[in-house]
Amino acid sequence: MSGRPVKRSLTLRGHRTSVSLEDAFWKAFRDIAREKNTPINALAAEIDENRSMDVGLASAIRVFVLEFYRRG
Repeated sequence: MSGRPVKRSLTLRGHRTSVSLEDAFWKAFRDIAREKNTPINALAAEIDENRSMDVGLASAIRVFVLEFYRRG
């Protein structure tokens, strides 16, 4: 697994965007989406809607992943 962020494409509410995430965060994000039985784009859109405008989407996804696993 790479420790460097890799740019990945998402579609949020019909608009293409990209986020740069490390492999470990991307894999965890996909696993969470699968566990919630939610398409990854829908989960990303939910995170996007709930984040502050001063927080980037990639950072918001990382925090979401961290909080998900902290809650256990």
